Amino acid sequence: MLLSPKYPQTPTPSAHITTAPVSVQHAHQPTVCACQATTPPAAPPRRVTPAAGVVVGAMAAVITVGVVLTALLVAVAVAAVSVAVVALVLRSLLTQPRQR
Repeated sequence: MLLSPKYPQTPTPSAHITTAPVSVQHAHQPTVCACQATTPPAAPPRRVTPAAGVVVGAMAAVITVGVVLTALLVAVAVAAVSVAVVALVLRSLLTQPRQR
């Protein structure tokens, strides 16, 4: 077919060849450093104060409350618009035809 792909044929192996693993040994000579440099001491770990945890928790609560209130406001607005549309449709259906 025009749109069907044509895959190339993969050659089938004629014999199964296994090779033994070859171990490689490297001769490393330890080198002695004449500089006598020492590494600096590690910095002490920083501790988070309990006030930081309270601040993060308060920020998360404020953001959550804001998102919930915004969603409620949007829901009320959508409901108000739909009630207004229904009121207009009912008004147009219930008016006398001679008033049109």
